[in-house]
Amino acid sequence: MATPNFDELNPPSRLLLGPGPSPVSPRVLRAMSTPLLGHLDPAFLTIMNEVQAALRAVMGTANPFTIAVSGTGSAGMEAALVNLLEPGDTAVVGVNGVFGGRLAEIAGRCGAKVVKLEAPWGGVFSPAQVEEALQREGKVKLVALVHAETSTGARQPMEGLGEICRRHGALLVLDTVTSLGGLPVEIDAWGVDACYSGTQKCLSCPPGLAPLSFSPRALDVLRSRKQKVQSWYLDMTMIADYWTEGKRAYHHTAPISMVYALREALRTVLEEGLEARYARHARNSAALMAGLAALGCQPVAAEGHRLPSLNCITAPEGVNEAAVRKALLEEFGVEIGGGLGPLAGKVWRIGLMGEGSRQSSVMTVLSALEQVLARQGKVQRPGAALEAALKVYEA
Repeated sequence: MATPNFDELNPPSRLLLGPGPSPVSPRVLRAMSTPLLGHLDPAFLTIMNEVQAALRAVMGTANPFTIAVSGTGSAGMEAALVNLLEPGDTAVVGVNGVFGGRLAEIAGRCGAKVVKLEAPWGGVFSPAQVEEALQREGKVKLVALVHAETSTGARQPMEGLGEICRRHGALLVLDTVTSLGGLPVEIDAWGVDACYSGTQKCLSCPPGLAPLSFSPRALDVLRSRKQKVQSWYLDMTMIADYWTEGKRAYHHTAPISMVYALREALRTVLEEGLEARYARHARNSAALMAGLAALGCQPVAAEGHRLPSLNCITAPEGVNEAAVRKALLEEFGVEIGGGLGPLAGKVWRIGLMGEGSRQSSVMTVLSALEQVLARQGKVQRPGAALEAALKVYEA
């Protein structure tokens, strides 16, 4: 067998404005190049403590069990469900996009009875819908919802949902993969019992870790399980001993460089300030959406329920959306995402997350998109998209 011969690694430069990963700060990349420590080295344990404290601040919680799971956001999703569900439990899952569907799939694999709350793609769930499901089903172990549905750009309102779940004795599990660090996440104020996220979206860190926080109520459920957690790797009853001060029992080797990266990413978030960061994401999204409207693109999610971090819009009628994305990537070095499921071939998903949520990103993608659409005869007035975006910035 011939020995492979690779040139020095030199990937093309891209402006990552898709659904993730997002652009990563040079500070975070430098942190990843820091020399390794052992995963039980006292100096590394101090770094872990710092990561936990920063995660609590960004996630809006005082939960002692707030950690970073070794794996992407999907590992966080699976960790939340496999630890809290046992065969025969009932789980109410909100399905209004791909990731609600994924929650339902994992819950089913845990042996749970899955009750799907259905909403149109781009829609959200009302407190009344959640309450009605809990009243109808009786004993429910947990309710799982997606705060930021990446497939549609919809933002789930959280007010009152935690109180409803508590009143019915159910845990509330929340997916914040595309919201954490880009719009408010308030675990304690919302009454969320298990919250997970990913590093590669609004935190602007490479993919590889999944922030996860369990409330004391969730930990009580975990400790009272009748059966072992079905996943050894994601068994929080064991991983907790590694992240707990004073115990530090070995479970698996932590991804040291990724923990460095997350620490630096969280430091940049807190230095900017949460409110300032949220305002930046909202302003850039508003400018982008104004420009896209001038190009004939309409949002999938309703007004008031749209994500500032992930802008999902319909492609103009008669446009080959995949060809447009290909041209943006090959000619301009700009990556945007296409649709998933029933939205495949119909929408573009443009992420303005973390380091990517900049005025320069907005103007670059609008300019490139207008040029590509103009070749297809889909631009009525050249420059209209940039003018509309600038009006938002000048307001």
